[in-house]
Amino acid sequence: MRIIKKILLTLLVVIVILAIGLCAYIFHLKPKYEGSVQLNNLEKETTVYFDDFGIPHIYADSEKDAMTALGYVHAQERLWQMELLRRIAPGRLSEIFGGVALKNDKFFAGIGIEEASAKAIAKLDKNSESYKLTQAYLDGINQYLEEGATPIEFTLVGVKKQKFTIKDVYNIFGYMSFSFAMAQKTDPLLTDIKNKYGVAYLKDLGIEGEFNNTKIKISKEKTEEYTEISKSITAMLDQSPIPPFVGSNSWVVGPHKSKTGKVIFANDPHIGFSQPATWYEAHIVTPKQELYGCYLAGTPFPLLAHNRDYAYGLTMFENDDIDFYQEKNKADDASQYQTPTGFSKYEIRKKTIKVKDSSDVVLTVKITRHGPVMNDFIDRLEKKNPIAMSWTYTREPIQILDAAYGLSHAKNTTDFKKAVSLIAAPGLNVMYGDAKGNVAWWASGKLYRHNEGVNTHLILDGSSGKDDITRFLDFEQNPSAENPEWGYVYSANNQPEAIDNGYLYPGYYLPEDRAKRISGILDAKSDWDKEAISKMIYDNTSDVSVEVSKNLIASLDNKPLSNNEKQVLNVLKSWKGTTNIEDVAPTIYNKWIYLYLKNTFEDEMGKDNFNLFLGISLGKQVIANQIKNENSVWWDNIKTKNVKETRTDVVSKSFHDAVIALQNQLGENVSEWNWGKVHTVEHEHPLGKVKALRGLFNVGPFNSPGSNEVINNLFFGFNDEGKYYTKGGPSTRRIVDFADIENSWSILPTGQSGNPFSKHYDDQAEMYNAGKFRKMKLNKEEIIKTSTKLILKPKK
Repeated sequence: MRIIKKILLTLLVVIVILAIGLCAYIFHLKPKYEGSVQLNNLEKETTVYFDDFGIPHIYADSEKDAMTALGYVHAQERLWQMELLRRIAPGRLSEIFGGVALKNDKFFAGIGIEEASAKAIAKLDKNSESYKLTQAYLDGINQYLEEGATPIEFTLVGVKKQKFTIKDVYNIFGYMSFSFAMAQKTDPLLTDIKNKYGVAYLKDLGIEGEFNNTKIKISKEKTEEYTEISKSITAMLDQSPIPPFVGSNSWVVGPHKSKTGKVIFANDPHIGFSQPATWYEAHIVTPKQELYGCYLAGTPFPLLAHNRDYAYGLTMFENDDIDFYQEKNKADDASQYQTPTGFSKYEIRKKTIKVKDSSDVVLTVKITRHGPVMNDFIDRLEKKNPIAMSWTYTREPIQILDAAYGLSHAKNTTDFKKAVSLIAAPGLNVMYGDAKGNVAWWASGKLYRHNEGVNTHLILDGSSGKDDITRFLDFEQNPSAENPEWGYVYSANNQPEAIDNGYLYPGYYLPEDRAKRISGILDAKSDWDKEAISKMIYDNTSDVSVEVSKNLIASLDNKPLSNNEKQVLNVLKSWKGTTNIEDVAPTIYNKWIYLYLKNTFEDEMGKDNFNLFLGISLGKQVIANQIKNENSVWWDNIKTKNVKETRTDVVSKSFHDAVIALQNQLGENVSEWNWGKVHTVEHEHPLGKVKALRGLFNVGPFNSPGSNEVINNLFFGFNDEGKYYTKGGPSTRRIVDFADIENSWSILPTGQSGNPFSKHYDDQAEMYNAGKFRKMKLNKEEIIKTSTKLILKPKK
């Protein structure tokens, strides 16, 4: 008995020691929000106040000290996120994740972001403020890397610490730029459809911009091979540990439209959800500069920001800045390809990709005059028909660092506009408002023209030169509006009005749903205030969906309806387009829409291409328009012989099948088919995919309001299961009110911290889901009262 007691006592002591050790380890990993830290290269003592949501308010005597402090505190919250982001563009994820990341690495290593970064860095002015402040920011990161706690993810995955350099900053911007683009998903698919079925099948997809009825107003003076590109790139971006940028809303209300006569700025960039969230907020105050900004991990200047003088943000322009070219090899020499002036040798670039617990992989990339040949790093793409990618970001000079610095340091609208003009890619709608009453937006990007009749949504001819770019547009020709007479500016990723003598610039613009709703609401009211804007930014209503629903109902057959089918139709007939958690109609509507799309398009496209189609802008654009066309070639099911299906056949079958599916999924009681039961959100950490780690790293799930293409754009993909897992949405919701600048509002999807042991890891998640906000504090007295204090001291 004594032996048993001794054994039990020993086990208890061991458990207690382990528990104490675990608690000590977790405490050690937590971010440091108070006390003091000594840093190299600080000129004077710098104070960081962390407010009640963990936002750092940095007070420094110089901007250099402030940037060193920013790098340090940013790293203690987001070092893991920084590590992932800097590894994507150069193809270095396999070093930590192994072979599962090899396809991703081969693709990004092949498209040349790292090489373009190196060229840009070689041309930098090392004496410029943008360069010196970037180095100070990197110094802060590296000091935390060396002396701070090692993130638990580094330990679990086995990351070897390496210093951050300015090349990492450029590579992060490069990945961001690529994730904006849509051509890589769309052009090969459209080429495949055209080659298989002919031009008639493209007309109902609106690829010439004919579905973009609500345009942003300007105020100035071989078939199967092609879709392998679309499928491969889409799969890589979907599986990436860092989500892509996909949409956004912004509107800026001018003095004549606001209750106070002051500008009100609103912005909610739409990005795939992840944990940690995309943006890190920080407020910097020096004798010469004050700025409250939202920062990407590993980048020194904010892409969204405001101070007491002006505010800015962005949405995705969705312009076409990638062209694919079918090249032609020389018949007897595959090392050469045809050009308009004869044959030319491929430039050869070799890259070594290190793979964890495996042999290195050597990647050989051929480069043409248009860009890298995609066949070399996409599986199942035949090598004999080389397809090259011409991308504005890697083709044009990269001045993104100076642009980001200029946006955050502008003294007036002229300075700000000049900074926007430096951005060749990605295409952005840069939104602006200021304390003087100015409102504006400018589309960034190096825009260009081809010969008349060239359809850049298809694979182009690379050998003859007839499909090459013929001229570039001056920045002054880009879509824009400055202080328009209608009193506001807005963007919802929709098509801008024509430029350059009636030219509708090609792109992958999203449906008019959000644009129509935003412009309609803004037009109807001239006494806007912050509270009204906050309700609008969380608006869950789709006017377009109501019209689509009416068109679907009108197309039904005369077949007798069951009691449940009658009830379902009554729900839809009384629907106002809302997508709130308790609503039933959106559950019915989305199931019907999915089956209508599937029964219309899948027979021609095949399962894989149909799923790809659902995830791109064309799949969204087509919904409100194709249903109106009774003579669409898509109605007929090509797999049914001697039968020609009609619109009524397809719509009716989809309706009856939808009701049966919903009864099986949610029960016979239609009133219990609530949207919140099927539309959910979980913010997933890369390590949260491991079931045992899900509870530690992931945030959620939550029942979610909103939907595809409402202002509160919490978007999802369709599936047979009938569960709509939210893929992304507003990465922040910001409202800057120049009548009350110290009480402007923001919210993040989860929290400020990327450290799972921080109380700020998920402390905004429920607020975000409920449409609530918190202050972006500027008042120092209020900041001090609600904050902890960390003092950064110069090392002696």
